[in-house]
Amino acid sequence: MLKEIIQPENLAYKKTELMTDTVLSYCPGCGHGTIHRLMMDVIEELDAWEDTIGVAPVGCSVLAYEFMNVDMQQAAHGRAPAVATGIKRCWPDKLVFTYQGDGDLAAIGTAETIHAINRGENIVIVFVNNGIYGMTGGQMAPTTLPNMKSSTSPYGRDVDMMGAPLKITELISQLPGAYYVTRQAVHTPAHVRKTKKAIKKAFQNQIDKKGGVSFVEVVSNCNSGWKMTPVQSNEWMVDNMFPFYPLGDIKVDGELVTK
Repeated sequence: MLKEIIQPENLAYKKTELMTDTVLSYCPGCGHGTIHRLMMDVIEELDAWEDTIGVAPVGCSVLAYEFMNVDMQQAAHGRAPAVATGIKRCWPDKLVFTYQGDGDLAAIGTAETIHAINRGENIVIVFVNNGIYGMTGGQMAPTTLPNMKSSTSPYGRDVDMMGAPLKITELISQLPGAYYVTRQAVHTPAHVRKTKKAIKKAFQNQIDKKGGVSFVEVVSNCNSGWKMTPVQSNEWMVDNMFPFYPLGDIKVDGELVTK
């Protein structure tokens, strides 16, 4: 009976060939795997498999090349936009993206991020914001919320001492080289669909040579770093992260979105 059911015509979803068979190393409940899948789904749908080059720096994204079955280049911590700039300028017809976390993009890589966007490099930046340094032990990141606890702020982030969280996405949206800027999430099926649509728009912008960076932030959970179960971390994200980092388009076709 089971063999009769498991037939190609009955498949509701088939894993894209652009995802390898390597078992994901991310913590159970993490959003990285879903984001990987969406990106590879989009590249497959755009028939850009052989023309895509991704850049992964340091952090939870460091092993992306193990899971994404496209050409990948490793970059030093925070330097992915600079590396992507070089690749895109050498091969302008290639589809080039970076995949970065908040500790990478919004801390050690702030300069590379801002200047690549200010120059209007025709690349896609996918930015995963979980408000913490996930891979290295749950330290406070530039995006850590006020009063949010971490391994380096065990009593919570003191804004008077440590400064306010950096809203890097709003910051870069003000730059003339930012063509498309959006913030999405992947904690529900509806949000997964919205995020896929945003990622596809970002890559299509690059294919169409719109002349600027397409920047997709995905607010995600880090249940291991937050010391919660996956369900608890998603609920906490909705109650705490989303009010501070509201979802939606920020800049479309080079124009800031008025809300």
